Amino acid sequence: MNHFKIAIRNLQRYRAYTVINVMGLALSMCCGILIFTLVKFHLGFDDFHYNQDRIYRIVTEEHRDNISYTPGVPSPLGKAFRNDYTFAEKVARILTVDEPLITIQEGNENRKFKEKDGVAFAEPEFFDIFNFPLLGGNKNSILSEPNTAVITENLAKRYFGQTDPINKTIKINNQILFKITGVLKDFPPNTDRRTGIYVAYASLKQYNDWLASDDSWGGISDDLQCFTRLRPNVSKEAVEKALFTYVKKYRPNSKNVHHYKLQPLPDIHFDTRYGASLDKNVLWVFSFIGLFLIITACVNFINLATAQALKRSKEVGIRKVLGSFRTQIFWQFMSETGVITLLAMVLSVGLSFFFLPYLNEWFNIQMSINLISDWHISLFIILLVLAVTFLAGFYPGLIMSGYRPIQAIKGNISRPTHGAFNTRRTLIVTQFVISQVLIIGMIVIAGQMHYVKDSDLGFDKEALVMLPMMDPKIAAMNTLRDQLGKIRGVEKISICSTSPSSQDNWTSIFKYDNRLEDENFGISVKASDEKYVSTFGLKLLAGRNIFHSDSLKEFLVNETFVKKLNLKSPGEVIGKRLSINGGTLAAPIVGVINDFHDQSFHENINAVCIGSISSNYAYYAVKINMSNFRSTLGAMEKTWVAMNPDQLYEYHFLDEQIGRFYETEDLMLRLIEIFTLIAIFIGCLGLYGLVSFMASQKIKEIGIRKVLGGTLINILWIFGREFSLLIGIALVIAAPLGWSLMNAWLQNFKFRIPISPWVFGITILASAIIVLLAAGFQAVKASIRNPVDSLRSE
Repeated sequence: MNHFKIAIRNLQRYRAYTVINVMGLALSMCCGILIFTLVKFHLGFDDFHYNQDRIYRIVTEEHRDNISYTPGVPSPLGKAFRNDYTFAEKVARILTVDEPLITIQEGNENRKFKEKDGVAFAEPEFFDIFNFPLLGGNKNSILSEPNTAVITENLAKRYFGQTDPINKTIKINNQILFKITGVLKDFPPNTDRRTGIYVAYASLKQYNDWLASDDSWGGISDDLQCFTRLRPNVSKEAVEKALFTYVKKYRPNSKNVHHYKLQPLPDIHFDTRYGASLDKNVLWVFSFIGLFLIITACVNFINLATAQALKRSKEVGIRKVLGSFRTQIFWQFMSETGVITLLAMVLSVGLSFFFLPYLNEWFNIQMSINLISDWHISLFIILLVLAVTFLAGFYPGLIMSGYRPIQAIKGNISRPTHGAFNTRRTLIVTQFVISQVLIIGMIVIAGQMHYVKDSDLGFDKEALVMLPMMDPKIAAMNTLRDQLGKIRGVEKISICSTSPSSQDNWTSIFKYDNRLEDENFGISVKASDEKYVSTFGLKLLAGRNIFHSDSLKEFLVNETFVKKLNLKSPGEVIGKRLSINGGTLAAPIVGVINDFHDQSFHENINAVCIGSISSNYAYYAVKINMSNFRSTLGAMEKTWVAMNPDQLYEYHFLDEQIGRFYETEDLMLRLIEIFTLIAIFIGCLGLYGLVSFMASQKIKEIGIRKVLGGTLINILWIFGREFSLLIGIALVIAAPLGWSLMNAWLQNFKFRIPISPWVFGITILASAIIVLLAAGFQAVKASIRNPVDSLRSE
C-alpha cells in the first residue's frame, strides 16, 4: 500500500510526464480493446450451431482456362447427393431471392415492403442443420407444405405489430401467396444468415421452373446453395471423392470441368473466393496494428521513464543509503507504472464505449462490450493491464533500481547503452518503424483506391441511373422506355440485363464458328437492346452495332473474346456464328467493341457477348443531364410508378453501384488512416516529452554555444541531426517490411498500381514533419533562451 501512496505522489509531482503517458497508453489500449472485440466477433460467426464441426456448404470450382469459384451448385445436386449416398444426416437446398417486394393485405389496404435481406426458398431440413429456434409453430412440420412460410420475430412485429402472425399471409413479388406457419427467434448478430423470411422449397416451381427442375444440371446460380451435416466419422475427403464423379454422371457431354467441394461452416465467413466480404488476413492485420500501437505507447513510456529516471537519481540514491533494497525500488517503480496503466485503462474503456457505435456503423455489424457477462473481454483487459505494466515498467524499473547510491546522489548517472547505440535510440527507431510501416500502408491503399475509382473502365459510368424493370412483356417495356425518353433531361435509354460492370453476371460455355466442341473458356453474357453501346459510351472496333430486335438476331463481342481465340484481328470474327447456353441461343457476330471492366479490378476482364435476349432484361439504363437532375428524377419516378402502381420505386446511380465493389477496401483504408494518426499522435507525445528532457539536459551546452557565436540553425541542428539519423535508420527497416506487406495486399487485385519509390520519399518526409511538429517548439524554445539564464541556472 505504501508503494501506491508514494507512486501517486510522484505522479502528481511530475504531471506532464503522467499526462503524456496516460494519454498515449489510453489511446493504444482503446484501439486494442476495439480490435479485440472486432476479431472476437468475427471469429465467433455461426459458432452457436449444434455439431458445427460436421456442417458444410457444397461449393463449386469451375475449371476452364482458369479456375473460378462459386458458392452455388446445380439445383438438382442436393437431391442427388441425398439419394445417392448415406454420407449425410441432413441435406438442405436454399435459394435466396434478392430484395423482393413483400405485400401484406389488410382489408382493402395493401402495405408494401422491400426486403433488403431477401427471401429464401428453403427445404425443411435447413432448420435441422442450423440452430435457429422456432418461437411459434410446429418445428416438425416447418416448411413441409407448399406455400407456407416462417418469419423472424422482428419481421413479425414490423408486418403485424402485436397481432399473432400465425396463419397470416404475405405475397412475394405480387406473384406467390404464402401462409405464415411459424415465427423464428431473431438471429444473433454473429451469423452470415440475414434473411428473415423462409418459404417452402416446394413452391420454387412457381417462382422459377428451371431452378426447381431435377434436370437442371446445365447451370449454376450463386443464389442456390446446398448445406449438409455429415454423419459422425465421415471424412470430408471421402465425400469430395464421391462428388468428383457427378459431372460425368449427370452431364456426360459437358466440357465443363466442375469440382464440388465441401466448405466447412467456419470458413464461409472468411473465404472471399466464395463471396465472403472479409478475408481472415484482415483480422490478422488489425491485430498486428493493435499490437504495434500498444508497443508504440510502451516505447514512449520506457523512453520517458528512463529519461525521468536521470532526474530521480538522487531520490534512488537516498533510498538506497537509507536501507532500501533493489527489489523494493524496482517494485516502487512498477507500482507507479501500474497506477498509470490503471488510469489509462479506465480512460480507454470509456473511449471504447464511445467509439464502438461508430465502428458498428462502419462495419454494419452489432458488436457490444459487456464487462460483466462477457468474460473474454474482461480477461483480455486484465491481461492487457498486466502486459502493459510489465512491458512498460520492467526495463526502467530495472535501470533505476540498479543505480549505485554514491553516483546517484552526485547525479553522475550515464544513460543506459549497448555498444554505440543506446537503448533510447533503439526504442525511438522502433517507434518510427511502426509509424512508417503504417504510413506506407496508408499511401499504397489510398493510391490503389484512387486508381480503381478514377481509372477508365472502358465505358461511361457518370450520370447513369439504373431503374428496375417490373413488367417483362415486350410491349410494356417498350412503352415505358418511350415515355421515359420524352422526359426533359433524359438523354439516352437502354434496356438491359445488367450494366457493363456488375457482380450479377451470367457466364456460359459456348461454341464458336459451328465448331463441334465448346471452347475452353466461358463467356459473360449481357442482354441488351441496340442502345446499349451508345448509352454506356462503348466503342466499336470492327463491324457494326446490332439492329433493333425483340429477339436474339445478332451478337457483339469484346476484344478479349478475340484474344482468347488467338485471332490476329477483330475483323476475323465478323460473320462467324456464336452459340451459347447449350445451343439454345445462337446468332452471328456483327461487331467487336472495346474491352471494358465487366467486374471489379479484383478480376480479369472476361470475354463478353452482347445480344438482344429480351427474356433476361431487368433494367432501364437512363443517361440524364445532371444540370437539373432532381426534376428529371422526379419525372422519371412519376412515369415509372404510373406504369407499375403495385411496386415500390427504387433506383440507383451506376457510379455508386460500382463504388460498392470496394466497400471492404474503403473501410480498411479509413481504419488504417485512423490507426496511423493515432500512432503518430502517440509518437508525437513521446517525442515532445523526450525533446523537453533533452533540452533540459543540454541547457549548459546550448548556453555555451550561443556565447561562442552559435546561430539558431546551429543550435537546432543539435536536435535535428540525431532525429534525422534515427528517421533514416527506421526507413531502412520499414521500407522492405512495408513493401512486402503491401505487395501481398495488392495481389488481391488483377489491376493494381506499382509501389513506386515516391511512396518511401513521402514516408520519410512525413516522418520529418512529424518530428518537426512534435519537437520543433521545444527545440526552438531551448535555442532562443538567454544564455545568461542558462548558464546561471547551472
